[in-house]
Amino acid sequence: MTETHQYSLRIVGMHCGSCVRRVSQALAATDGVQVEEVRIGAARIASANSTAVESAIAALAKIGFPAHLEQ
Repeated sequence: MTETHQYSLRIVGMHCGSCVRRVSQALAATDGVQVEEVRIGAARIASANSTAVESAIAALAKIGFPAHLEQ
């Protein structure tokens, strides 16, 4: 059984509900990522591997929302 870890992302450029929807859709479309919560400026996701988290960050950048892991 693979252990899943939670990750918190800080997301730049989100201002409204439409932004939340676009970010939610991009994260949900990323293989290996489970969306826990998305709110303006942040998201919480779960994944079994860090490669999927990097893919999620890249997917957000592609739609215009730079993101990074919170420490």
